[in-house]
Amino acid sequence: MGNQASSINHQPSGCHPSCPACPHRSWAEEDSLAQKQGFLEKALEPWKEVLNPVVSVQGTARWGYRRQAVLHTQWEEGWRYGLRKRDDLIPIPDCPVHHPQLNEAIRLMASTLPPPPSFPFAFFVVSDAQMVLVIKSGDLPSYPMFNEKLMQDLTACGIKGLWLHLHPSAGKRVFGKGGWHLVWGEPRSRDANGLWYGPASFQQLIPQLYQASLDRAQEFLAPGPDTAVTDLYCGTGTSMQRWIQAGAAVAGVEWSGEAVECARENVGGALVLRGLCRQRLPQLTQWWREAKEEGRRPLLYVNPPRTGLEHEVTAWITREYRPQRIAYLSCSAGTLARDMKMLGEADYEINCLQPYDFFPQTRHVECLALLELHTSPG
Repeated sequence: MGNQASSINHQPSGCHPSCPACPHRSWAEEDSLAQKQGFLEKALEPWKEVLNPVVSVQGTARWGYRRQAVLHTQWEEGWRYGLRKRDDLIPIPDCPVHHPQLNEAIRLMASTLPPPPSFPFAFFVVSDAQMVLVIKSGDLPSYPMFNEKLMQDLTACGIKGLWLHLHPSAGKRVFGKGGWHLVWGEPRSRDANGLWYGPASFQQLIPQLYQASLDRAQEFLAPGPDTAVTDLYCGTGTSMQRWIQAGAAVAGVEWSGEAVECARENVGGALVLRGLCRQRLPQLTQWWREAKEEGRRPLLYVNPPRTGLEHEVTAWITREYRPQRIAYLSCSAGTLARDMKMLGEADYEINCLQPYDFFPQTRHVECLALLELHTSPG
């Protein structure tokens, strides 16, 4: 962008001037998308001829879209909720990127919860209809404030499950092992696709964009009764549901125990393995050999964290599994470029790169890479 300053207008209502979360919040929509497109053109320069324009939402849909949040808490004559910047907490009780119901839930809990030390509150976490209060203690505090009136107010905010999570060493890590106590409501909720998720589950924030990315991946992969789809970093099973409904044999791997439990319930008929993907390669190999004996063709869908594909996983993909087509949804252009280079050296051609603006007002942009094998599968 030649004159970035021309895109700067004013801070939206509810924004804290020091908040680092949304650096594009004062930019015009076209300037934000142009910056993201330019970033991808540089990061993915060897493949820019197949890079499409960023797909986004428009107008008011670019605000109030976050139904998930992980906020630090701090007591200062009342509970403040926000982001930490070094030792300071930046309060964001009226963030315009948060859904209005999320901000209402923040205000409600801020006026309800008692002070420390009786309530050593560390993190406030919301995953759509599931709310978690992370307590920096191994002992369960009393909670007489969680009365019927509060539950009615939470219901009005869209909350259907309220948890206390005991984590004595809460700090850089939000959640610890164990320590989960359901105070009220449902332990699981259903998303827009009717799939179960829990209080620690991650979901994409703009469902229509995520569904568009899955539509594109499914059109390219073309799963069917004669195919086997390996789905790595599969979450609660949203993508796997599509492959199963198309008649494919499906195996997924996910690290989160909660997500694995949900995926097994959401996607009957799929093999869902818990652990790091590299740890589950022996089981995937056996599953693929059985599917191959049935005459199925291999396909691959991956949605890894920012670290990208594990080295051992890339080696397995290119040497053992050799899928005919790969759909790779990436949240890091840097690791995507690294992984595409290695896949390219193994006879995969990048047919298309389709970016999606899953996080308007931020610098973040995700990209779906579609790759095809140009030699006969082994």
